[in-house]
Amino acid sequence: MVDREAQPSVRRQCELLRVSRSGLYYEPEADSVDELALMLRLDQLHLKFPFYGSRKLAELLRGEGHRINRKRVQRLMRRLGIETAPSARSPRWASTTWL
Repeated sequence: MVDREAQPSVRRQCELLRVSRSGLYYEPEADSVDELALMLRLDQLHLKFPFYGSRKLAELLRGEGHRINRKRVQRLMRRLGIETAPSARSPRWASTTWL
């Protein structure tokens, strides 16, 4: 989108596209092997316990020896697209059907 060799300047192109120049140069880091292994384990635990939230999943992972907090579990759950299924005991969800 932004051509560094063309006119107008990079500054003006970023301004027209409403993109910050720092965002133009940003390159995200690749996930580490440890992070990928943790995401895989989190996905496995979610398949086994779909009604566990971030707090309980963090507790399980800490029990397995991982150094992880709830906020990191929440971030990984968002990246994986994991959402907690509501408990059948909750009256709020009594009329909802989950497939």
